[in-house]
Amino acid sequence: MDEIQQGEVVEFLRTLIRFDTTNWGDGRSAGERDAAEWMAAQLTAVGFEPEVLARADAPERANLVLRVPGADRSLPALLVHAHLDVVPAEPEQWTRDPFSADISDGRIWGRGALDMKDMCASVLSTLLHWGRTGERPTRDVVVAFVADEEDRGEFGAAWLVAEHPALFAGVEAAVGESGGSHRALPTPGGTVDLFAIAAAERGTMHIVLTARGRSGHASRPTGDDAVRRLLDALHRIATHAWPIHLSPAVRAYLDGVATALGIPADLDSDTGVQACVDALGEHADVAKFTVRASSTPTMVTAGYKVNVIPGIATAAVDVRCPPGFEEALPPALAALVGDDVSFEFTHFESPVQAPVDSPWFAAMSAAVRRALPDALVVPFCMGGGTDAKAFSRLGIACYGFAPHGPAARGSYGDGVHGVDENISIDSLRWGATVLQDFLTTV
Repeated sequence: MDEIQQGEVVEFLRTLIRFDTTNWGDGRSAGERDAAEWMAAQLTAVGFEPEVLARADAPERANLVLRVPGADRSLPALLVHAHLDVVPAEPEQWTRDPFSADISDGRIWGRGALDMKDMCASVLSTLLHWGRTGERPTRDVVVAFVADEEDRGEFGAAWLVAEHPALFAGVEAAVGESGGSHRALPTPGGTVDLFAIAAAERGTMHIVLTARGRSGHASRPTGDDAVRRLLDALHRIATHAWPIHLSPAVRAYLDGVATALGIPADLDSDTGVQACVDALGEHADVAKFTVRASSTPTMVTAGYKVNVIPGIATAAVDVRCPPGFEEALPPALAALVGDDVSFEFTHFESPVQAPVDSPWFAAMSAAVRRALPDALVVPFCMGGGTDAKAFSRLGIACYGFAPHGPAARGSYGDGVHGVDENISIDSLRWGATVLQDFLTTV
């Protein structure tokens, strides 16, 4: 990446942050169209023909899609996806305007700096470089800047997959957010540059429990009340020790990091896996959550007056399922809930995983190592989810690869979704360079 691009990517990110694309959920959003149309104008100016697409009932929730023909169009295509929307920011908690894109201490500050307008800026920089120079990638590259990732994708990736699947014809693999960030790993032999690339995501399953019982005066408890039944079920769910279930990505992450740290790893038994996670400590990172399912009660509703026993009580539970465990989890949940409480799935997204021994993963690893030859590159499984769940419905192998260089997160703020979100300019430029190398050569 030349000096012009190094400067451009910074200004692209600052411009994108200044577009307020807040997504409050449940269809409420400041809208992504202005950002999508600004990017489309940049691309059109260098000869590309991007499409700006939105649902007819929500024209402000726009997506931008572009296919760049590769030098060898017989090869399977690659999808690059990044979302334009951001989570809400509470200005009163920030030390500066969340949408000002201020530069201070060698960092760009603002909502979306890390999640994920940084990748939008990096991809845009590569596209404009291709447009200006006539350089082309090895294979077709489809780019999708999408709306609504921070909710359910109903205006973004999920809608594009359902209504415009032809846009992704021939795509075999995809790269998106939440992978490829630098971490300094202190080992007995010295500090190792660790990069974890997402190759899987736990499934997201939301359930609502409903308990019914006899209502009455609180001074005369019946023992047959809804709240008590609900609490019993929630206690079983919240305290359940889910069994270890290692996906290939989690196994490879634990094995790679444990080996680098010189920690013995018995990953063929539950006790061995837990011992490895405990020994890794903070370096277990998200793996400590993704070795098993989780079930977390998050919302409880009951009653209308303190001296009245309610006849109905409900609760919402967030359930996360590791890849390969999706058939075992629902009946286990049903057994935990029991016969006295009913439940239903209100949201069900199966886990996804991509091969960790594929040429795609090898190409991402190679791009990182061309920048840092001694880097340790390992796969991992995300605890949450991204638009990969939508694109995987088309049979696309989805990876999380939005590279950041050293000091990607630094010591300021809480990072993604946090107060005073920011990114190091050096980290941004490093990641943009690695991403361009990968997109051009893969």
